[in-house]
Amino acid sequence: MKTLFAFAAATLLGAVSVHAQDVSGKLVLYTSQPNEDAQKTVDAFMAAYPDVTVDWVRDGTTQVMAKLAAEFQAGAPQPDVLLIADSVTMESLKSEDRLMAYPGADTSAYESGVMDPEGYWFATKLITTGIIYNTAAPMQPTSYRDLLSEEAKGKIAMPSPLTSGAATIHMDALTSNPTLGWDFYEALADQGANPQGGNGGTYKAIAGGEKLYGFVVDFLPIREAVKGAPVRFVFPEEGVSAVSEPVAILSTAQNPDAARAFVDFLISTEGQELASDMGYLPAHPGVAAPEGFPARDQIHLMEFDPAKALKNDMANKQRFMDIFGG
Repeated sequence: MKTLFAFAAATLLGAVSVHAQDVSGKLVLYTSQPNEDAQKTVDAFMAAYPDVTVDWVRDGTTQVMAKLAAEFQAGAPQPDVLLIADSVTMESLKSEDRLMAYPGADTSAYESGVMDPEGYWFATKLITTGIIYNTAAPMQPTSYRDLLSEEAKGKIAMPSPLTSGAATIHMDALTSNPTLGWDFYEALADQGANPQGGNGGTYKAIAGGEKLYGFVVDFLPIREAVKGAPVRFVFPEEGVSAVSEPVAILSTAQNPDAARAFVDFLISTEGQELASDMGYLPAHPGVAAPEGFPARDQIHLMEFDPAKALKNDMANKQRFMDIFGG
C-alpha cells in the first residue's frame, strides 16, 4: 500500500511540476485564513510554482466580502482567487455570476457533496462545529440535548450566526435536523445561552471557566487540549456541522492559469497534507487527520445544503434574533 501511495504521490508531484512550468505572473488572493496559516499556504504554493508571485489580503470573511462588494461596485475587483470560510458565501457569489467554473479540477478522490458539483468552488478542509466543555464541568456531554440538562443551565457560551459563518451553518444544520429543530434553539435560550461574537470568544470563555459548555469549531480546543488546556471537544452522537473553507476563482480573474494552479495545489494530496500539518481536518478522505482528531471515517457530518441555506439565510437569522435578540 505504501508503495502505491508513494507512486501516486510522486505522480502527483510530477503533475504539479509540469503545471509549474506553464504558469507565471502575479496572483492576487483574498483570504480569511488566520495570518500564520495564510502565509504558510502562500509559501508552500510559491515553492511549488516558483514563477508565480502571490499578493494576499487577509481579513474576516465578512470584511473580505465587504471589500470585494465595494470593488464590484467600482468595477474593479482585485482578487484572482478567494479562500474564505464557508460555501454559503460562495453560493451567493455563484448566483451573481461572480465565479469562474473550473470543471477540469480533479475532485475524484473526494466524497459527494463536499465540492460544488459544477466546479465553481472547492473544499480545502473540514472545520467542524461540535460541543466544547471545560474539564472541570460536572457533566461530560455526548449529545446536543445534554446541553439542556440542569447542570448546563446558565453555563453555555456559543458564537452568534450574526457574526460567524461557521455558527450560521451550525444553526442551519441543527435546526434542519428532525430530532433537534428550532425547538432546540428555543430551549437553549431558556437555558440562558446568549450567543455573542465569534468562535474565539466562545473558546476563551469556556477555557477560562467563565462558562462550562458550548459550541465551537474543532481546531481551537483540539489544538489547545494537546498543549494541556482544560477543554475537550466532543463529536456529538447527532453529528457535527462543517465549513469547508472553499477556494474559488473570480470570473474577473486577471491570471486564471495561476488561479487554477492554486486550486489544484490546495485540493492535491500535498495541499491537503499541508492543511493537516496546520492542525485542520483534511477534506481529502485519504489524508490522515492531525493529532487529537478521530479518524475521518469516524466523524459523522450532519446534512447541509448550501443553496438551501442561502435561500433561507435571512429568514433563519430573523428567527434567531426573535429567539435570542439582535
